[in-house]
Amino acid sequence: MRNILLASVAALTLTPIGAQACDITVGLVLELTGEAGAYGQAGAKSVEMAFRDLNDAGGVAGCTLKTDTRDSQTQANLAVDAATQLVQVAHVPAIIGGIISPMSIPILTSVTGPAKVLQVSPASSSPTLTELGKDGKTNGVFFRTITSDALQGVAAAKFAMDQGMKKIVIIHQNNDFGVNLVKEFTAPYTALGGTVVSVTPYNAKQSSYASEVTAALAGEPDALYLISDPVDGATIARTWISQGGVQKFLLNDGMNSDDFVAAVGKEYLGGAYGTSSGSVASASTEYFNANYNAFSGLDPAAPAADRSYDAGALVGLAIAIAGGPDAAKLPDAMRKAVDPAGEVIYAGKEEFTKALALIKDGKAIRYEGVIGPVNFDQYGDISGPFRLWQIVDGKVTTIGEMTTADVDKVKAEVK
Repeated sequence: MRNILLASVAALTLTPIGAQACDITVGLVLELTGEAGAYGQAGAKSVEMAFRDLNDAGGVAGCTLKTDTRDSQTQANLAVDAATQLVQVAHVPAIIGGIISPMSIPILTSVTGPAKVLQVSPASSSPTLTELGKDGKTNGVFFRTITSDALQGVAAAKFAMDQGMKKIVIIHQNNDFGVNLVKEFTAPYTALGGTVVSVTPYNAKQSSYASEVTAALAGEPDALYLISDPVDGATIARTWISQGGVQKFLLNDGMNSDDFVAAVGKEYLGGAYGTSSGSVASASTEYFNANYNAFSGLDPAAPAADRSYDAGALVGLAIAIAGGPDAAKLPDAMRKAVDPAGEVIYAGKEEFTKALALIKDGKAIRYEGVIGPVNFDQYGDISGPFRLWQIVDGKVTTIGEMTTADVDKVKAEVK
């Protein structure tokens, strides 16, 4: 008995008062390498920053949040393998990822959906994810902090016409993301008076895209809509320029990349425009922009960085609302974290301290994150504005915005 008492005293002495007595590990399956590596690296740092802020605020459900991060290498089979390990072996209550749709979709259909484990993607925009929800194939566990390409296509169509791109050719990734964005762009673009001269798909990681570019150039367009990633996109753009293609480009959200600009050359990209899921500036935005670089060494404008912080914050707050890592309770808790009737909470340690106190007292909260206030529909989708940008002197520069109301207006006009 004396030995037991001494051991208990020693344990209490070694465990500081207020220290977390347990860990809650959330799985991250992100594209840290491969074509989408830049997005995944920024996303991982953002989630880590959100968890740090929640832990500094006292932790959630009496525990410290931790990440178990796996690299999908931008390969779907590896993404599924990593998610399977996290769910079936590590028994994580939630997975954040993938970043891009071709990773998120197989994770959802093969792992998290069947296992009924919460999955939150910061940047997967394919409309297929909505359709899976409508078809009852997600078990209600999928959420994303980016708007669907069903909306981005409308924004891109209007932006293209406004920039005088009336006769366009499209070169796109031959995957779910690329095929769907082409579809969602083409209908409103033609309804607005534009002409899609040709559509050329390509497969990733080719050493040359000369044949695809040659086919696209045959139509003598006044612009190229390049739906790609920074790695393949740079190769295609360089080939397009070398073959005499017009130096006017429309680019998708993932092409908002310094690596792409450096690889192609800023002198060729003065006529490059693009759309990205936007944000509504808030105190969270200011906090993130002021602190992210010091934490990560990366630019806060890096693709997926802002909405990855929100993904991490929402998962952490959901665990707090659920009272612990109960996977069955987390989807409902995600919606409670953005309760329209709740007290508004922003990003950062001080705000999370307030949020966790409110949760402990059984009161409602509304997290308004780095991308602004969001509501999740029944399929885990959000609505929001779109950022309109141009590459100016080698820098991706915001030149306008399309609000949700603006997008809805265009949709109504082109029906």
